[in-house]
Amino acid sequence: MFQGQGHRFTGMRSQLRRRAYEEWEGRCQPSTGGNKGFNAAGMNAEDYQTMEQVRAGVDGIDRRLVALLAERFAHMRAAARIKPERGHVRDEARKAQVIANARAEAERLGAPAEVIAALWEQLVEASIGYEMAEFDRLRA
Repeated sequence: MFQGQGHRFTGMRSQLRRRAYEEWEGRCQPSTGGNKGFNAAGMNAEDYQTMEQVRAGVDGIDRRLVALLAERFAHMRAAARIKPERGHVRDEARKAQVIANARAEAERLGAPAEVIAALWEQLVEASIGYEMAEFDRLRA
């Protein structure tokens, strides 16, 4: 299930993004047996025959990742708006939970859990920095 499901998409860009996610979601759900490496066109990465196919698949994934990261940072803006004090931005217990969740999902999908956890460490720290800057900007 798309993680943003239930999120209220508004505006043209968000509606287009939602439609793209819905189309992608219908074709790219990994099986319970692990990550099968489907790209946005529904092709299995194990079936690729050329580097052009690999690169096109990676480029499509990168576009979707950037869209998802933009959505994640929109949530950080919301958090900065909602939290009453700047000291509430950094929450080490929540940070550990988010990283543990990412590690567990990576393990479930057969992805390199240590690599994913390290990426999430960087992502969460960048998110905290962004949220702090937004908190300050909103209250300036």
